[in-house]
Amino acid sequence: MKTLLVTGSCGLIGSEVTTYFAKLGWRVTGVDNNLRAVFFGPEGDTRWSLARLRELPTYQHRDLDIRDRQGVLDLMKELRPSLIVHAAAQPSHDRAAQIPFLDFEVNALGTLHLLEAARQYCAETPFVHMSTNKLYGDRPNSIPLTELETRWDYAGPEFAHGIPETLSIDQSKHSVFGASKVAGDVMAQEYGRYFGLPTCCLRGGCLTGPNHSGVELHGFLSYLVRCNLEEREYKVFGYKGKQVRDNVHSEDVANFMHEFFLNPRPGEVYNLGGGKSNACSILEAFRMVEELTGKAQRWSYVEQNRSGDHICYYSDLRKMKAHYPAWDITRPLGNIFMEIVESWSRRLFAAQCQ
Repeated sequence: MKTLLVTGSCGLIGSEVTTYFAKLGWRVTGVDNNLRAVFFGPEGDTRWSLARLRELPTYQHRDLDIRDRQGVLDLMKELRPSLIVHAAAQPSHDRAAQIPFLDFEVNALGTLHLLEAARQYCAETPFVHMSTNKLYGDRPNSIPLTELETRWDYAGPEFAHGIPETLSIDQSKHSVFGASKVAGDVMAQEYGRYFGLPTCCLRGGCLTGPNHSGVELHGFLSYLVRCNLEEREYKVFGYKGKQVRDNVHSEDVANFMHEFFLNPRPGEVYNLGGGKSNACSILEAFRMVEELTGKAQRWSYVEQNRSGDHICYYSDLRKMKAHYPAWDITRPLGNIFMEIVESWSRRLFAAQCQ
């Protein structure tokens, strides 16, 4: 039986990856100590996700903090898994400025612990590191844009497919979160390029899906849908609400990881998002959720944009598709919205019944 080690197993990507590989018959060990509740408070608590994962017959859970170097080394020595998916992170660039030590210890040092443990005990095992498009800092904001009625878009043909992996990450404003993720990303590349480990960094855009515990500081679509259903006010920070994000379903992320497992490469980097076809602005997202729920979106506008935030970002997926032609986006944007609305409707109803 093939074995998977996944960190951050109770988060959006970790839980999706766990479920995906468990359905393939893999034995899965999940590492998660619910730090999300520390980062974001009760609304970030993922124990509901853990309860769901425990129902999988091949899942075992480890309440381990990836900052615990010896604990990580001991676990890797014990498991020597067939595939490692590192999805644990402090994921918010707003929150990172308030907790810089914790942010760096989790995102940079925790990543190093896992990489070195893999090098010592299972150097042939493919290692997938969930990185972020925040590595590019505010560099995408230097690209000429055109303002349309409901969104910003790239003005020239050179970015018609989106942001490629060749865009520089240097000499730009990243946020504290972006800087800590740069450290983890470059270290994962180096363990591939210097030591020859089969590693890849997935520089995610808006990774989303029905199992996301979205909060104001992280989880764009999930939090927006929740605000709509609960008739909460959603705050739009700058750029006229026309800022654009591409959205990729968490199952499509898991699909790519399986493709990488089947044909791993050392030290690779991929921009992972929904691409131009799955991109929308905040204003456009309001319209889409309103059509599904029948509820008007309550929102207010804050003139000051988030520091280092992207005005327009969608991923150029051509490199991923060239290296792994069996992979493609399977969940269009409309389907993603429907799944998130249905999921939050169930969760909120269940909470009311308690």
